[in-house]
Amino acid sequence: MSKNSEVLGFIPRNNVVSFSFVTVLFLIWGIPNNMNDVLITQFMKSFELTRFQAGLIQSAFYLGYFVLAIPSVLVIKRYSYKVGLCLGLFLFAAGCFLFWPAAIAGKYEYFLFALFVIASGLTFLETGANIFIVEMGSAASAERRLNFSQAFNPIGAVLGVLLGTVFIFSGIEHDPSKIEALKLSGQYQAYLEQETMRVVTPYLVLGGFAVIWGVILAFLRFPQSNDEVEDGSHRTTIKDLLRYPHFYKGVISQFFYCGAQTCTWSFFITYVQDFTGQPEKVAGYFLTGTLVAFGIGRFSATYFMKFIPPNKLMTLYGMINILLVGIGIVIPGMIGVWAIFLTSFFMSLMYPTNFALSIRGLGKNAKLAGSIMVMAIVGGAVFPPLMGYIAEKSMSMAIAMVIPLIGYVYITYYALYGSKLKQELAHEHH
Repeated sequence: MSKNSEVLGFIPRNNVVSFSFVTVLFLIWGIPNNMNDVLITQFMKSFELTRFQAGLIQSAFYLGYFVLAIPSVLVIKRYSYKVGLCLGLFLFAAGCFLFWPAAIAGKYEYFLFALFVIASGLTFLETGANIFIVEMGSAASAERRLNFSQAFNPIGAVLGVLLGTVFIFSGIEHDPSKIEALKLSGQYQAYLEQETMRVVTPYLVLGGFAVIWGVILAFLRFPQSNDEVEDGSHRTTIKDLLRYPHFYKGVISQFFYCGAQTCTWSFFITYVQDFTGQPEKVAGYFLTGTLVAFGIGRFSATYFMKFIPPNKLMTLYGMINILLVGIGIVIPGMIGVWAIFLTSFFMSLMYPTNFALSIRGLGKNAKLAGSIMVMAIVGGAVFPPLMGYIAEKSMSMAIAMVIPLIGYVYITYYALYGSKLKQELAHEHH
């Protein structure tokens, strides 16, 4: 790919079309990722789940990423980025369409399977799109390029939560006495079924959109990326990657980041309701607001990186989030809500910056490294049930916020020390 002529200083001029269409994928996968945060609250109501059981929604979802990350990169290596991305969109659509039979059957387990299929498709999208954007231009502007593309992800996230809040939440929240009355009159089951069916339409629309975008991508001309131009006969092994401390420490950092982000958003509605007594719709709009802050954080980080090295900016943001989550734990209530609300702004640059810092300087090893970075998303499967369990045992959603706090401590360490390149790589990189 030509590295000379670049738009905005980081997008190769002759690849603007493919860059734009792949960047839209970042928005697309943000929608189902964050509709889960609404589903957790909805299914706690319609399936009468505990907080621990509701946390399993994220486990089923992020397990898909873990299981499919390596297969997705094998498909991309064998065929191309385009084949991997189209396959991802069609798999994602299939998972969305499975919501209909799951709702008719009224089985929570069927929904978990549908979410697993959705996430399997998104794995192809995330693995392919992240590495494609990093590798499509000069290494010097990789962090900025990926932060820019990833900045569209929160737009999808906001859309996902808004769609969920408006179309999934009915706004009907019965107190225990009303529930008892409904049970006695034999109407409770019908109410639960009605609440379950509310999730179907948004997912059918989403599936239809994924199919259309997959067809468009199939007809688009894709350029070769830097790693495809290089020797295709090279075989990477995990052992090769273990020679790079900045890579494997980055995988751990990504694992903690995905856990911190998923936990914060999964239980933010519950946190707001527990400590301010607001109804579900208002709490849903609070979640929408924090995702808007996340989006503003991504776009502004792309700009700040013109002046501040990415690892230094991530160190500063990590320290601020340690402080904010600490406030959320110690002073629950409106002050705590706003502190947790603001963490989204500062966490916003962490995923793309972490990703680009971890795979820089790896050359031919970048594809396998990128797929392992996507596997680290499994942090989003491991931590939410744990956080739900801590909330149940301590009887406090605030105390459970210790999980994201631990995550930010490690991320800050990685940004400050762990992301440094080995001596010989540092020379090559510059």
